[in-house]
Formats: sequence, C-alpha cells, structure tokens
Amino acid sequence: MNSSDSIYHEKQVRELCALHALNNLFQTKGYFSKLELDTICHSLSPDVWINPHRSIFGLGNYDINVIMKALQCKGYEAIWFDKRKDPSCLNLDNICGFILNVPSEYKIGFVMLPLRRRHWITLRQINGFFYNLDSKLDVPQIIGNSEDLLEYLKEQLECKDKELFLVVQSEVDSNQSWLLNKTVYTNHVRERDAEIVQLKDIVSDGVNVTINPLCDKQTDDLTDNW
Repeated sequence: MNSSDSIYHEKQVRELCALHALNNLFQTKGYFSKLELDTICHSLSPDVWINPHRSIFGLGNYDINVIMKALQCKGYEAIWFDKRKDPSCLNLDNICGFILNVPSEYKIGFVMLPLRRRHWITLRQINGFFYNLDSKLDVPQIIGNSEDLLEYLKEQLECKDKELFLVVQSEVDSNQSWLLNKTVYTNHVRERDAEIVQLKDIVSDGVNVTINPLCDKQTDDLTDNW
C-alpha cells in the first residue's frame, strides 16, 4: 500500500491535539498556530478571567467552538455528523476530511488522573488512501479506500462517547453537497434534544455552539438542556 513517508504528521505536544488535528488536516506545518487558537479563544469569550474554551493553564485542550471558528477563518465549516445515520450517506468527494472527538485518559508519568479529557483526531484522504493522523500515533495509520473508511466510521460511532465532524468548504456546507441524499439524512425537530445531549461533553459550560444536524445553521444554548 501507499507509503506514509510523504505525509505531514504532527505529534502530540502538551494538550494541543486540536492544533495538531487542524495542521494534519491541511497537511501544512504552521497552517494554524497556538497563538491563533488562543486569539480565537479570547474573541469567543473576551471578558472573562478563565477562558472556557481552553485549559485554564493555557496548554491547549481547545473545545469545538475554537475548531469551528478556526476553520471558518479559512473558508471551511465543521459539520457535526448525526451518529444515528449511516456514514454511507456521505459524499466523500466533497468532504475535505474528518475530525473525530474521542475520550482521552490523562496521566502524569505512570499515574492515571481522574480527569475527563477529550482528544481530537484527523482522518483524511491522501494519495488515494484514507489515513488516521492521530497526533498520539508514532506514524500515520492507513485505513484504506472509501469502503474501508465507511466501515471504520461505523465502528467508531458505535461508541456513545465519540463524535464525528465533517470538514467541508463553506460552499459545500451551503448547498449541502456533502450528502448523497439530503432527504435520508434530515431529522425531525423533535430529535434535537438527543443531538444536544450528545454534544454536551465536547463543549464548555454556558458556551453557545453552532451545529448542523438538520442541514441548516442553528445555534443553541446548551446550558439550558443539561
């Protein structure tokens, strides 16, 4: 299969997995910087002592709001994928890549700490094959072709603690061409409560987040639904 020697792959530093995921997504060193993400954090919550969008120590641990805003600055959107749907509804040709959010253990040395952390992982196609570009991996992990990717996504989304975001160009988001069939994916409004609950673990308390499960722009105050 395809060699991973030419693939750009940032390794994990501190709690900067969101930064690594973004740079791995665009396959460019320094496409985003820690300073840029910190600036976005400040713009989202400018008048607070402790910024809710990152670690209180300033080491990273950025939430989904920061990732979404960073992508928007480059002309892209992050679309939350409803895990109750089959990934086969996706038009892979119009999707730039995927960002997977998973639970992560936190430890110092060999000591496991009882802290809840989330980890961001990029999946994308390079030279005809899909790769897992997890910053915690020593080298990129090949997933395979389109069929392999869809099976991989199905397996990942069987876990209730994992969430998937599609990264698309803004135009693709607007015309919903990331879907093969819009009618198959569209949900009823009454399902919104379940969608909000699924997102609650990857955003900060009292923070608004824009999600796109109904194929339109909707902003919800998640605090009211916790």
